[in-house]
Amino acid sequence: MKLAPLGDRVIVKRLDAESSSPSGIVIADSAKERPQKGTVVAVGPGKKEANLNGQMLVQPMNLKVGDTVVFSKYGGNELSHEGEEYLILREDDILAQIK
Repeated sequence: MKLAPLGDRVIVKRLDAESSSPSGIVIADSAKERPQKGTVVAVGPGKKEANLNGQMLVQPMNLKVGDTVVFSKYGGNELSHEGEEYLILREDDILAQIK
């Protein structure tokens, strides 16, 4: 991947939507909701903040490449790169990490 997020941003690839309900009913493509889960494919260096002395420090990220995460429904920006669909999110838009 040639994309590198800046600051506290993370690039996520959405997981595929479920094609059937838990009871076995097949869901049509037009009725599927977009999943709010994805896999982290790139992580920025972290958020820059000034300390009390005025020095700029980078706050490290809590996520790493390969983590599965749950993100807010309307957060982030969609991006198409080399035929793949990605979502660029701030670390604050990520609600949980699935372990």
